[in-house]
Amino acid sequence: MPEANSLHIYNSLTRKKELFTPLNPPFVGLYVCGPTVYSDVHLGNVRSFLTFDVVYRYLTFLGYNVRYVRNITDVGHLLDDNDEGEDKIEKRARLEKIEPMEIVQKYTNGFHSTVNQFNLIPPSIEPTATGHIVEQIEMVQRILKNGLAYEINGSVYFDVKKYAEEHNYGELSGRKLDELLEQTREELEGGDEKRFFADFAIWKKASDDTIMKWDSPWGTGVPGWHLECSVMSTKYLGQEFDIHGGGMDLKFPHHECEIAQSVGADGITPVKYWMHGNMLTVNGTKMSKSLGNSFLPEELIAGDHPLLEKGYSPMVVRFFFLQANYKSTVDFSNEALQAAEKGLKRLMEAIDTLKKLAPTDKSSIQIDALIEKSNDSMNDDFNTPMTIAHLFDGVKMINSVNDGNDSINTSDLERLQNHYNTFVFDILGLQSENSESSNDDLSGELMELIINLRNQSKENKDWGTADLIRDELKKLKISIKDSKDTSTWNYEE
Repeated sequence: MPEANSLHIYNSLTRKKELFTPLNPPFVGLYVCGPTVYSDVHLGNVRSFLTFDVVYRYLTFLGYNVRYVRNITDVGHLLDDNDEGEDKIEKRARLEKIEPMEIVQKYTNGFHSTVNQFNLIPPSIEPTATGHIVEQIEMVQRILKNGLAYEINGSVYFDVKKYAEEHNYGELSGRKLDELLEQTREELEGGDEKRFFADFAIWKKASDDTIMKWDSPWGTGVPGWHLECSVMSTKYLGQEFDIHGGGMDLKFPHHECEIAQSVGADGITPVKYWMHGNMLTVNGTKMSKSLGNSFLPEELIAGDHPLLEKGYSPMVVRFFFLQANYKSTVDFSNEALQAAEKGLKRLMEAIDTLKKLAPTDKSSIQIDALIEKSNDSMNDDFNTPMTIAHLFDGVKMINSVNDGNDSINTSDLERLQNHYNTFVFDILGLQSENSESSNDDLSGELMELIINLRNQSKENKDWGTADLIRDELKKLKISIKDSKDTSTWNYEE
C-alpha cells in the first residue's frame, strides 16, 4: 500500500494539483451532487458518479475513513439555471398521471438499478432534498440575519453585490461580475424583483397550483436549487470538509452559489478540494437529445440505438470510461467501445492465467517497479488511464511466465495476484463477467477435460488424435496454446 500522504488532487478552485491533506485525518468527507429524479439517469451522470466511485475506492484503499455523501434531488423546483418554469418532477407527474412522489420513487429506483449495473459502491449517506426542508429554511434565515439576502413578495434572494464587497464571487468558475453584466435584464430570473442582475433565489414563492411546497417565515414556497447541497454537505460532513465533486456543468452557477451561501450563512468556506468531471461526446459531437446522439445506459447495453453496431456490457463501458482522465472529454464511437471490449477481455484473461501460474524457486521478472508505477499513477490525481497502461505492462509479464520464457517465485506470485485483485477489482471496480456465469464455469470444466484427453493422446504419441482435437476446436474459434509444462485455451477474436 502506498503512503497516504503522496496523493495529489487537481483542485478546481486553485486550478492546480495539490498534495491531499485531509482536514481531520484519517477521516475524509466526500460530497457529490446526485441526480434530480424526474427521468432516467443518462450516461453523463454515470460517468460522473463512476469518477467519484473510484475516488472513494482509492481513498479507502489508502486507509482513510471516508464518509461519502451523495444526495437525491427529489423536488425539481428549478427548471433551469434561471429558476423559472414548472417543477420538473411535477411536470413529469402530470405527463404520467401519477403523484410526484411516485415519480421520485420510480426514478430513484431506476437510478439505483443503473449504478448497481456499473458496480458503483453505494454512498455512506444518501440524503434527500425534501428530507431537509427545515435545515434549508434555517440556512436562509442565517443568510438574512447576516445581511446577505433580502425578501420580496414571498421570495428570498441572495445579495451577490453585497457579498462581493468582501468575498470573491466567481472564484471557482473564474467568472467576474463585470463580465456577467453583459447579460440583458430580460434574460434574468426574478425580473424586477431582484436588486441586482446576478442575485439568485434561495427561497422561491410557490404558485397556487404547485403541489410540492412548504410553509416558511416568508410564506408558502420552495427552497432554491443551490441551497440543498449547501445544507446537506455541511450537515453530514461539517462546515468545512475535504472534497466536493460533480460534473463540469455544475461549476457555475450551482457550485459557485454553494460557496456563496455557505460563506454567507456561517462565514466559512466549506470545501478544500473541488473536483469536476468532464462531458461526453459522440463521434466528436456533443452528446444531446436534440441531436439524436444521446444514449441511455440500457440502450448502450442492449445496442438498441441507430448509432450502435452492437450492445456493450456495463463492465466494458466502465473500462471505457476509465481509459480517459476524468478531466478529459470522452468520445463515444463503436470503434472505441469495441477496442475497450477487446482490452478488457485481454486483461481478464491475464488475471485468469495469473491464478493458474505455477511458482518456481526464483523470479526472473521484476514486479516492484510495476507495483510502484501503479501506485504513483493513482496518486497523480487518480490517473486511471496510466494505471491501466501499467497493468497491461504486467499482462506481458504474466503471459511470459505462462509461456515458460520467464519464472516467478511463490512470494512474488502472491504479491502480483494481490496487486491485480486490488487494482482491477477493488480500486478500478471492474468485475469478471465470465465468473458470474455458471455456463462459463461449465465451459471451463469441459475444456479442461478436452485438453487432458489431448495431452494423453500426445503422451501416447497418438499425434493424429491430438491434431484432430486441436483442428476441431479451431473451427469453433477456440485456440490451444502449448507451452513446456501445460496447455491453455482461449476464444479467438
